[in-house]
Amino acid sequence: MSNTSKLSDITANRIKSMIEDEGRFSVGDKLPNENDFASELGVSRSTLREAVRILTLGGILEIKRGKGTFVTSNTTIESNDLGEISSGLDDLFEMRLMFEPDCAYYAAQRATDEEIAIICKYGEAVEAKIKSGEDRTYEEQKFHESIANATHNAFVKQFMPIIFNAIKNGVIVMQKDENVNRDNLNDDRLIMDFLKARNAEGARTAMRLHILHAIEGL
Repeated sequence: MSNTSKLSDITANRIKSMIEDEGRFSVGDKLPNENDFASELGVSRSTLREAVRILTLGGILEIKRGKGTFVTSNTTIESNDLGEISSGLDDLFEMRLMFEPDCAYYAAQRATDEEIAIICKYGEAVEAKIKSGEDRTYEEQKFHESIANATHNAFVKQFMPIIFNAIKNGVIVMQKDENVNRDNLNDDRLIMDFLKARNAEGARTAMRLHILHAIEGL
């Protein structure tokens, strides 16, 4: 991964923290103009644009043409909202079951060595977050996004906001379940092992198992 990519990830996390942890921006707020915000964050405008793209794919920001960039979601959810969140997850995870196993299949066949390394980096980051008890939403999203990107299919990215929404809400609902966390660890390792081995059928089966475990956890 290039230094620019790393910096855009760091910048995306910084903006995400401003929204979720610091209360700098709330849902509906408009971000500062590009020049001012890039200067405040100490990054180039191109890096800021990439960070905004990452957060837009994650459903946290929305770009309104001619108006600017707005906060659309805050992943800090109160516990009494969990019932409302989980009510729509069955359909979202069913969608994942239709889509992501085949992404893993084609990623195993088409990914470059660098892309496999990126997938494993995020998979290991998910594992570290689970073990430390920290929120893993961003790392989970990047893990699955990097697998989707490795399919080299021009239309796959159109589905990622749906996948990100399922991951975000799924983590909120299930991250305190030790059985789900244990399955998550084992499943991610299995997915990474099959991808590294370029075993497409194994990767597809492991991803299917991973999503089925999540559905059971719901």
